[in-house]
This record gives sequence, structure tokens and C-alpha cells, in this order.
Amino acid sequence: MSTTTLVTADPALVSAVRALEKEIGHTPLHQVTGLFRHEKVRVYAKKEWMQLSGSVKARAAYFIIRKAIEEGLLTREKTLLDATSGNTGIAYAHIARKLHIPVALCLPENASQERKDILQSLGVELILTSRFEGTDGAQQVARALAEEDPDKYFYADQYKNENNWKAHYVTTAPEIFEALPGITHFVAGLGTTGTFVGTGRRLRELKPSVRLISLQPDAALHGLEGWKHLETAVVPEIYDPGVADVNEEISTEEAYALIREAHEKEGLLLSPSAAANLAATIRIAKTLEEGVLVTVLPDNADKYGEIIQKLLA
Repeated sequence: MSTTTLVTADPALVSAVRALEKEIGHTPLHQVTGLFRHEKVRVYAKKEWMQLSGSVKARAAYFIIRKAIEEGLLTREKTLLDATSGNTGIAYAHIARKLHIPVALCLPENASQERKDILQSLGVELILTSRFEGTDGAQQVARALAEEDPDKYFYADQYKNENNWKAHYVTTAPEIFEALPGITHFVAGLGTTGTFVGTGRRLRELKPSVRLISLQPDAALHGLEGWKHLETAVVPEIYDPGVADVNEEISTEEAYALIREAHEKEGLLLSPSAAANLAATIRIAKTLEEGVLVTVLPDNADKYGEIIQKLLA
């Protein structure tokens, strides 16, 4: 009897989660004109904070939650559990609150205070993990909790969940291609790797000539929250190294330097990860004679108050 209950979806909850689809994605493109200008090379960036929860992670969180509800794996009687560096957790919390589903998140203790405050204000149970082990350590704690009490938790496991990259395959890539069918390059950083893998796979199907460029920090110790230095981190199971045509590195310093410049010349208040994506894309654009380059701005500066204030002072 318990097995039947597990796989039977709640029709009302399915209807409620499907109704949220209109609040996910559909983000605008910003054409870069102040930081970079070239007659035959254009740079665009998707303003991903302009959707529910204020970050690109709304896409993956929504697809993960929706699929689990449709399959009867997540109900209002279970707690959604995952490890996060912040943005995915905030997206889970916003979506789950609308659906009246409880959320527990394993979060490295050195995550920004702004993120902790937001999560707590949304009613999330925070389980703080070692700052020295980052999201890899948070994953270990979350996995252990799920194994100890599988009846209490639905473990979303964003680093392994196929719906992470599928969210971008289904939404991000088609949005980009519809707006910019002339795209020649797609550039994005690697964290869970879902944005790059999913968007890249679909763009390659839509336009086989597109160049797919992945980014990662240039060192194991870096200031790009949510990003992974794959040589020294646990590689997410959803990562596919065959998607990228080129792998580039970027330093925290290069990203931080662009934050002030983007504010002055583009009117954008960017997070470090958004600045890293944009800095690398502009660096690549400067090597080209023609092209249409697109990147994503995962979030803005709202959750990085202290860092941004220092950089703009």
C-alpha cells in the first residue's frame, strides 16, 4: 500500500505546480554596448534575475519540483531536501512556499548572510555545513539525512538530477535561439553544470555551427559562489565534458573588476558569477572579427550586499 501511495500524484498539487510555469524563464536579453562595441561582433546577456526567486536557478528548481510532484515523489507531507550554495535553495523556497511544501537545505556556513536571511524568511530549515568542504560537504550531509529518513524527505539532489539540465534544454536554449537565431557562441560558467549542459545541447541541435564555451574558476580557492573548479571538486554527475568546444578559465579578480565597470557603463549591478560570465564573454568577443555571443547573468547583486558595496566604494 505504501508503494502505491508513493507513486500516486496529487492532482491538485500537480495543477498548482503547472500553474507556476508562467513565472519561470522568459527573461530579457541585454545587449552590451558600453563595455564592448564592435561593428560586426555583438554581445548579449540574459538577465536571469527577472523571474521568480531572482536567479537562473528558478528554471532547474521548478523542473525538479514539478517532475517529482507529477511522479508522486514529492507531496505536501514530505520535506524537500537538497544541498545548495544559495540560489537553488532560494528558488526551491519560493516555489515550495507557493505550493505549501516544507523545505530543508544543507548550506555551507560561509554562504552570504543575505542568502541565509532570505532562506530563513521563506521558512526554510537551514542545516549549516562546513565552510571548508563547500557544496561538496553539504551534499554529503544531505545525502546522509535522506538515507536516514527516506519517508520524511524527498532528496532533490540537483547535482545528479537530470531535470536540472533538461530545464535549460527546454526553456533557456529555445528562448535564446528564438531571439537570436544568428548566435555563434554561447558562454557560461560551471556550477551544477546544468545551465551550460542543457543550453549547450539544445543550441547545438538548433544550430550545429554554434561554439559552446564553458567557464570555470582558475583556482580551487576562488570567490565565485556556486562555481566549481572541476579538477579539485566533486564533478556533478549531470556534467557532460563532451558538450563544450572550449573550456576557459577566469579569475575572481577579473570578475570583481568588471562589477564596477558594468555598473558604470551598462547600468547593471551584477553578482560575481554574472560578472565572471560577462567578463569572459567580452574577452572572447575581442578575439573575433564577427559573431553573436550570448551568456547568462545568473543573478544580480541583491544577495551580495557587503561584497558589492566594497567593490563600488
